[in-house]
Amino acid sequence: MFEMEISILLLLFSVALIGGFIDSIAGGGGSITLPTLLFAGVSPLEALATNKLQSSFGSFSATRHFYKKGYFSLKQCLPYAILVFVFSAFGTLSVQFINTDFLSKFLPFLIMVFGFYFLFSPKITEEQRAVRFHKGFFLLSLAGIGFYDGFFGPGTGSFLILALVALAGFGLTQSLAQAKLYNFSTNLASLIFFALGGNMLWGIGFIMAIGQIIGANLGSRAAIKYGIKLIKPLIVVISFTMALKLFYEQLG
Repeated sequence: MFEMEISILLLLFSVALIGGFIDSIAGGGGSITLPTLLFAGVSPLEALATNKLQSSFGSFSATRHFYKKGYFSLKQCLPYAILVFVFSAFGTLSVQFINTDFLSKFLPFLIMVFGFYFLFSPKITEEQRAVRFHKGFFLLSLAGIGFYDGFFGPGTGSFLILALVALAGFGLTQSLAQAKLYNFSTNLASLIFFALGGNMLWGIGFIMAIGQIIGANLGSRAAIKYGIKLIKPLIVVISFTMALKLFYEQLG
C-alpha cells in the first residue's frame, strides 16, 4: 500500500484546492496537481489516474454550480458530453500503448497560440454571437479534445473554452460553464478506464477531491460574480504560465 506523511497529504490537499479554483475559472489546474503528485513520489501512471479521480470531483462541483445558475441547458449539451466521453475513453486506452513525447514537445506552442488569441481577440465578450464555422467542424474539434484529454490532458479545459468561444460563438462565461460539463465527462471516462486498470490511489485521490470541491465552488462563484473581468485575464496568465512551464521542462 502506498503511504505518505501527513505533511505531504496536506500539501496535496492544498494544491488540489488551488487547482480546483484555477480550473473552474480558466482551466489548467492539472498543470499543478499532476506535478505535485509526481513530486510526492507517485508513479506516472498512478499519478495520471489519481489526478483524474480528484479532478473529476472538481469539474463536477463546478458544473453543478454553473447548471444551478442557468448557464447551460443539460438537454442541449448532453449529446456533446457523450461525444467527448466516448473519445476520451479511446484516448485513455490509447495512452497505454503509445508514447506521448511528441505531444509534450508540440503542446507549449498550442497553448501559446491559445493565450495570444484570448489576449488580443476583440470577439471575446459575454454575448453569444453568430459564427461562420460549420457545426461538423465544431463536433470534430470536441471529439479531438476529448481524445486528447484521455490521451494526455494538460490544457483540456482551456481548449474546450477556445472551441466554444471561437467555433460555437458562445459568450465567455457560458463557454466556461459548458467546458466544465464536457471536462467532467472526459474526466469521468478516463477515471473509469484507469480504475479498471488498477492504477488508482483511492485514499490520496479522495483527500485531494475534498480540496477540489472547495476550490471549484469558490472559483465558479468568482467566475459568475466577476465574469469576463476575471476569466479573460486569468486564462491568459494561466496559458502563458503553462506554456513556459512546459518549455522549461523540455529544456531541463
